[in-house]
Amino acid sequence: MKWRTENERGLLAGSRLTTTATMTRSPLVAAVAGLLCAVLAAYYLTALNREVPTATPGPGRVVSGSTDAAEAWPICSTMAAMVETADWAALDPDFAAGKRAIGGGDWEAAIKALTSAALRDDRNADIQNYLGYAYRRLRQFDTAMRHYRRALILNPRHRSAHEHLGEAYLSRGDLQKAKEHLAFLEQICLIGCDEYDDLKRAIAVYNKVANR
Repeated sequence: MKWRTENERGLLAGSRLTTTATMTRSPLVAAVAGLLCAVLAAYYLTALNREVPTATPGPGRVVSGSTDAAEAWPICSTMAAMVETADWAALDPDFAAGKRAIGGGDWEAAIKALTSAALRDDRNADIQNYLGYAYRRLRQFDTAMRHYRRALILNPRHRSAHEHLGEAYLSRGDLQKAKEHLAFLEQICLIGCDEYDDLKRAIAVYNKVANR
């Protein structure tokens, strides 16, 4: 009987210790849970208040009434928003000036500046692509295509150059060559990209006009 009494006392003591530990942990668990809830709520409210950026039409998106069907195609959404940023200070000044000129639609000034930049950096595929774009806007397609090809020699995976060269081929009536560059973009982009979408759209418009 004495043994049973001591055993019962031991069980009672253990129960009290467990209860005390549980009571000690409960405020801590509640505090952590509250903190997590506060963080999630703050994140959710921030996401709701975040503004969704709107697409800025690039120079190729503006189509005048006198522009022919070829130039009415959606040209280069990736050339949009040529806004100067702080990192431009590290660029060649002529390269930066050329990009600004393209953003403002001054194709001749862009060609002059970018040509100077290309003399100092003849391995820059981006400069060649911009030059091609400026010449194309002046409807000098042979020169434009030469710069696009140069860009692709320097960087065979240059998505923008593939798009532009494909669109230039459409301007020359060469649908098969345009489709070849669309196929290149499909391989390069894998899950899709703006350049692929733009060229695919241009080919669709070309086919629609050709089948009238």
